Amino acid sequence: DPLPQRPQILPLPLPPTLHSKIQLYMLSLNFRQKSTEQQELERIEALQKEVAEQRRKNEASYRAALAGSQPPKKHVLSTTIPKEFHFCSDSRLKNHMDVGSAEDNSYKEVNFTSQLRKHPSSPAPKGTTIPKPFNLSRGKRKLDEAGAYVPMAQQIEQFQKRTPSRYHLRSRQSQERGPSPVKAEKPKITHPKTPQLLTRQRHRPTMVKSTAEIEAEEAEKMQQFKFKALELNRKILEGALVPKKPDSKEVTKPEGFHLEIEKRLQERQASKKPEEKEDHTFHPRPLPTRILEEVVGVPEKKVLNPTVPESPAFALKNRVRIEKKKEEEKPPAPIKAHAVPHFLPFQPKLPVKSQVEMCPFSFEERERERRVMKEKKLEEMRNEEVPKFKAQPLPDFHEVHLPEKKVVEPTKPAPFKLMIDERGASKGERWEQMMKEELKRQAEAACFKARPNNVMHKEPFVPKKENRSILVPEGFQLATERRAKERMEFEKELSEKEALKARMEEERAREREEQEKEETARLRQEQVRKAQPIRRYKPMELKKSDVSLTVPQSPNFSDRFRM
Repeated sequence: DPLPQRPQILPLPLPPTLHSKIQLYMLSLNFRQKSTEQQELERIEALQKEVAEQRRKNEASYRAALAGSQPPKKHVLSTTIPKEFHFCSDSRLKNHMDVGSAEDNSYKEVNFTSQLRKHPSSPAPKGTTIPKPFNLSRGKRKLDEAGAYVPMAQQIEQFQKRTPSRYHLRSRQSQERGPSPVKAEKPKITHPKTPQLLTRQRHRPTMVKSTAEIEAEEAEKMQQFKFKALELNRKILEGALVPKKPDSKEVTKPEGFHLEIEKRLQERQASKKPEEKEDHTFHPRPLPTRILEEVVGVPEKKVLNPTVPESPAFALKNRVRIEKKKEEEKPPAPIKAHAVPHFLPFQPKLPVKSQVEMCPFSFEERERERRVMKEKKLEEMRNEEVPKFKAQPLPDFHEVHLPEKKVVEPTKPAPFKLMIDERGASKGERWEQMMKEELKRQAEAACFKARPNNVMHKEPFVPKKENRSILVPEGFQLATERRAKERMEFEKELSEKEALKARMEEERAREREEQEKEETARLRQEQVRKAQPIRRYKPMELKKSDVSLTVPQSPNFSDRFRM
């Protein structure tokens, strides 16, 4: 048989115990005064040793597993040998022995520490276990059935042993000592176990299929599908079935659009008559000599008939000429000056010297007046006549007098008095008044009054001859020339501004450079170290102390605290 191939041995991960040991070792190293480089090298060396030892153990276990030998026996730890407690308080105990009492003679001394480890014999019988039926009718166990007596010291020790070591406080000395070499346990291989989570019982069934299920279904479908090939058609090989070529169509011939507007343009050009070319040559006309002899162009004066007056037909009120009444200008009121007031000469008033009389301050008079008023009121109340009681007669119950019945009149309908009716009536009255005034004004304007005929007495109109001078063409200026001049002026101003800005920038840069040079020179000058001269102080004079020497005295020790 061929030898089995040796698998690749990989380093197992370090157990948590090794990590804790390494951490304790690092803590112990930190307390020593070492450099970080030395500490890092020592830590790496310790880790390498641990890994090499773990690999060696893994190889040994692997060889043993291949050889088929029995697994190595576990090291059986020796049983714990109990030791008695040695309390320091035992040496400090005092023996109080009283000889006179009879009870003390009967008392026996018992060693407390020796009695701690003595256990009573087990009450369980030796031999095989005899099964007994359950006594369910008995009920719960009574409190009187208590176990054997366990001393307090033993209970404390058991409690401390039950407490896990991780809850005990660690002292500084144990941390400085580092990992103890005696209690080094061999690391065991960690067997991973899947956690038994309760969520598996609670989870709902998934309605959507997973990708693995979908792929499995597709694979099953592909396996079920079987390809069936069709039989070969022999006519294809013989060449009988040749595909027919499609009939070639004629090439598309482009045709122009037949628009109605083109027809109308053609008809319009055909209906037009051929125009004769006009001759634009200049032909001057002869000067008429009649212009120089007499006035030409003025029509002869026609004799107008006298104006026949007719009554005008006023149809619209817009044609009525309303003469504007001239407002009478009121003459300006004459300015009347006020009379000068008659002022008396100033005469200052002399202060009147009044002397304040000092009177005693008291409420005696007011209290007296109040007392008198109170007595008067009391006298009036005493003198008043007491009203006598007079009983009213009993009503006559034989005759019943009922109240009269109120007859309510029926509601009389009345017309509504609306504000809109009042406003409409007032508006109608105003409209009637306006129409009456308008008709009256039109009747006054219709009365014709002829104006006097002043035209017959005036001179006839004679036109004046104009003295037209020869037109001299004035110079004109194009807008483009004006805009070109404005553009040139604008560019000139812009170039001046840019030049000024560049000059200012140069000056600022020059000033900045000068400031930097001054700053560097000042810094260089300040950085030069100048030695200061040695200072001379006044010499120190030693004076003798005037305080007297301490006189020793023996201490006054008390004997109160002596045993």
